[in-house]
Amino acid sequence: MVVKLLYFADVRDALGRAAETIELPAGVASMAALRRHLGARGAPWSLLAGECGWGFAVNRAMAGDGDAALCDGDEVAVFPPVTGG
Repeated sequence: MVVKLLYFADVRDALGRAAETIELPAGVASMAALRRHLGARGAPWSLLAGECGWGFAVNRAMAGDGDAALCDGDEVAVFPPVTGG
Protein backbone atom coordinates (compact mmCIF):
# COMPACT_ATOMS: atom_id res chain seq x y z
CA MET A 1 0.00 0.00 0.00
CA VAL A 2 1.26 3.48 -0.88
CA VAL A 3 0.25 6.60 1.09
CA LYS A 4 1.20 10.25 0.80
CA LEU A 5 2.21 11.95 4.03
CA LEU A 6 1.91 15.72 4.47
CA TYR A 7 3.69 17.41 7.37
CA PHE A 8 2.73 20.85 8.66
CA ALA A 9 4.20 23.53 10.95
CA ASP A 10 6.39 22.15 13.79
CA VAL A 11 6.16 18.62 12.41
CA ARG A 12 7.49 19.78 9.03
CA ASP A 13 10.30 21.68 10.74
CA ALA A 14 11.31 18.74 12.93
CA LEU A 15 11.33 16.27 10.03
CA GLY A 16 12.91 18.61 7.52
CA ARG A 17 10.34 17.93 4.82
CA ALA A 18 6.82 18.93 3.90
CA ALA A 19 5.70 15.69 2.26
CA GLU A 20 6.69 12.21 1.18
CA THR A 21 5.12 9.22 -0.48
CA ILE A 22 5.92 5.88 1.12
CA GLU A 23 5.11 2.25 0.55
CA LEU A 24 3.89 0.63 3.74
CA PRO A 25 4.80 -2.94 4.62
CA ALA A 26 2.13 -5.60 5.04
CA GLY A 27 0.30 -5.19 8.33
CA VAL A 28 0.52 -1.38 8.42
CA ALA A 29 -3.09 -0.51 7.69
CA SER A 30 -4.17 1.79 10.54
CA MET A 31 -3.07 5.12 12.00
CA ALA A 32 -1.63 3.37 15.07
CA ALA A 33 0.41 1.00 12.89
CA LEU A 34 1.57 3.91 10.71
CA ARG A 35 2.75 5.85 13.77
CA ARG A 36 4.69 2.81 15.03
CA HIS A 37 6.19 2.29 11.56
CA LEU A 38 7.31 5.91 11.30
CA GLY A 39 8.60 5.92 14.87
CA ALA A 40 10.75 2.87 14.09
CA ARG A 41 12.75 5.08 11.71
CA GLY A 42 14.37 6.61 14.80
CA ALA A 43 14.85 10.28 15.62
CA PRO A 44 13.28 12.61 14.67
CA TRP A 45 10.51 10.30 13.37
CA SER A 46 10.06 8.79 16.82
CA LEU A 47 8.27 11.98 17.88
CA LEU A 48 5.29 10.81 15.78
CA ALA A 49 5.02 7.58 17.77
CA GLY A 50 4.83 9.37 21.11
CA GLU A 51 1.90 10.97 22.88
CA CYS A 52 2.47 14.56 21.77
CA GLY A 53 -1.07 15.48 20.79
CA TRP A 54 -0.35 15.46 17.06
CA GLY A 55 -3.38 15.83 14.83
CA PHE A 56 -4.03 13.47 11.93
CA ALA A 57 -6.32 13.71 8.94
CA VAL A 58 -6.92 11.03 6.32
CA ASN A 59 -8.10 12.37 2.98
CA ARG A 60 -8.85 15.74 4.62
CA ALA A 61 -11.12 14.25 7.30
CA MET A 62 -9.97 14.34 10.92
CA ALA A 63 -8.88 10.92 12.09
CA GLY A 64 -7.93 9.53 15.43
CA ASP A 65 -4.44 8.22 15.90
CA GLY A 66 -5.55 4.66 16.68
CA ASP A 67 -7.77 2.39 14.67
CA ALA A 68 -8.53 4.69 11.72
CA ALA A 69 -8.05 2.47 8.67
CA LEU A 70 -5.71 3.34 5.83
CA CYS A 71 -6.14 2.39 2.17
CA ASP A 72 -3.88 2.48 -0.85
CA GLY A 73 -3.57 6.03 -2.18
CA ASP A 74 -4.67 7.75 1.03
CA GLU A 75 -3.33 11.17 1.93
CA VAL A 76 -2.37 11.49 5.60
CA ALA A 77 -1.76 14.93 7.07
CA VAL A 78 0.14 15.34 10.35
CA PHE A 79 0.06 18.59 12.27
CA PRO A 80 0.74 19.85 15.78
CA PRO A 81 -2.06 20.55 18.25
CA VAL A 82 -4.03 23.65 17.34
CA THR A 83 -4.90 26.19 19.97
CA GLY A 84 -7.18 29.16 19.75
CA GLY A 85 -7.51 32.36 21.58
